[in-house]
Parts: sequence; structure tokens; C-alpha cells
Amino acid sequence: MKTLQTVLHADHQYTSEDIEAGSRVYIAECALCHQRSGSGVDGVDLRLGQFRRALSDEDLRLVITNGVSNGRMPGLDLRQDELDGIVAYIRAGFDPSGIAVKVGDAARGQMLFEGEGQCSSCHRVNGRGPRVAPDLSDIGVVRTPAALQRTLLEPSSALLPINRPVRAVTRGGQTIRGRRLNEDTYTVQLIDSEERLLSLIKADLVEYEVSETPTMEPTTLSSDEVADLIGYLLTLGGLR
Repeated sequence: MKTLQTVLHADHQYTSEDIEAGSRVYIAECALCHQRSGSGVDGVDLRLGQFRRALSDEDLRLVITNGVSNGRMPGLDLRQDELDGIVAYIRAGFDPSGIAVKVGDAARGQMLFEGEGQCSSCHRVNGRGPRVAPDLSDIGVVRTPAALQRTLLEPSSALLPINRPVRAVTRGGQTIRGRRLNEDTYTVQLIDSEERLLSLIKADLVEYEVSETPTMEPTTLSSDEVADLIGYLLTLGGLR
């Protein structure tokens, strides 16, 4: 029986058949210049999943179909399923047995991030926003599309130990909740719900708990909206 997460993941990624078929089309049509590894053209490494002329999967299809100016890359006359296959194979990291996550429109993704998705109510980007959740300013260069998708669909599976929610009770009876930033044998540093940076001495605490459950809930966005949000997150590479 399929679990809910299996269905969710299937809705957000290309099928294994797409990827395998795409590998064959890529080898036949693209590998002569780009090589099988995707790194055959100077300044263009398809393995990284980030492209100057293509932010979304649809952009990739257009580049493949129309080519690149100055004759550097001719356009290819391919069927829709062949185009989908090449994109799936690239998104799977050139692994025919890999997982290829759909990447949508970054502009729509930014609107979701700042609006309906409510991401900006907790996350900070390029100096703007709160600090109660991890800063996402450079998330696009440290997380793959698959990792971003997993975080959105199953936050608990992607939560780093250092970012886990904590609850502490002082000897004076004060309860402190926040996000762990650092911890050693004797102290713990955290940022609380009011964005205050605190350093607590463990010997002064009567209770100290680290939660395995993230404060972030699994997204309720549609598959297309998740693809757009991933497209936006992949553009984040720190202050420019």
C-alpha cells in the first residue's frame, strides 16, 4: 500500500521511466558536446543543476529546443516526452536510477515564499526577515532540489541537530523556548521566540529538553507550487 508520503513524492518528481528514457536521449543527442558526465563544455556544468539561461524545467526545455545564440548550441527537434526525459535525467544528477525533482518558476516561488507559503514569517533572506528559523540566504548553493523537496514535504527528516527546538526551565521557574544554535558540555546558546540571543549555563537549569520534532509543518502547497518554491530557493546564494 502506498503511504501518503509516497504519493506526495511521486507527485513532485519525474518517474524512474522518465529518467531512464532521458538518459538514452541525452547520450544520443547531447553527450557529444556535454559528455556523459555533463561537464564537457567550458563554463557549463550540468551536474550542478544551476544554469545561467534556465531557472525552471520549462526554461531548460526551451533552451534545448531553441539552442543558444552564436551557434554554440543548436536547437533540437525533439518530442515532448524526449524533452521531459532529458530534463529528468539532468535533474537526477545523471544517474538513471536517481530521483529527479521538478523545479518551477522562481518568480512565482518568491511570491509563495513571501505570501501564501508563509515562509518569510520565520525565515530570513539576505538581511530581511526574522531569525526564529534558519537563515536561508545561501540555501540554493548548499541544498539540492531533492533535499529542498524533502524539507518541504517531511521537515522532520531534514532537521539538522543544531537547529532543533529546545525547552529550558531555570531554577527561578522561567521557561525558555527557542532554536538551538550551539551547545557544549556546560552551556547552550539559543535564539528564543522574541529573537533574543541567549547563553544558558546547564548547571542553572532544572529542565532541559531537545525536541526531535521541528516547529515547521509539512507544506500544504500543491505540487506545482512546491516546484515553484524550490525554483526560488535555488536562486538564493547569499548577498550579491
